[in-house]
Amino acid sequence: MKKATLAGGCFWCTEAVFKDLIGVEGVQPGFMGGHVERPSYQEVCAGGTGHAEVAHFSYDPALISFSDILDVFFTMHDPTQINRQGNDVGEHYRSAVFFYDAEQERDALAAAKRAADIWDGTVVTQIVPAGPFWAAENYHVDYFANNPDQPYCAAVVAPKVVKARKMWASKMKPKR
Repeated sequence: MKKATLAGGCFWCTEAVFKDLIGVEGVQPGFMGGHVERPSYQEVCAGGTGHAEVAHFSYDPALISFSDILDVFFTMHDPTQINRQGNDVGEHYRSAVFFYDAEQERDALAAAKRAADIWDGTVVTQIVPAGPFWAAENYHVDYFANNPDQPYCAAVVAPKVVKARKMWASKMKPKR
């Protein structure tokens, strides 16, 4: 198993999409890329911690490549927006790939180039070395699965999950 950590806006969205991929396990919402140890959700949302909201997980390269994970990532959020996704604004909503080795860095750079071919505008995704991962509070785990009718989930998360399941059907686990 290898590790991956991706920031693509609100971690409720990224967690919901990536936990459905074949070969992906243990998706955990949390924070990376900042300078504050053990930040709370409230601290990160208030700004000033430097952290991004991330989905942190393990994947089996025999079942799914990091390149495929990144192709899903670059179609499930808008990598051309700086420090925002739609109405979610702030540095914690930035687009970032946190890599764990040189191979992941190469894959991320190549995936960003592929993404530039499908998006209008410049891809601004940060591709940076992984740092310490800080898990979010427990109530964020499986947030969409546990709160599908919550207005934000219904309006923002659900369409991303539907899009991912449609675009990447061959990479998705069977529906539960």
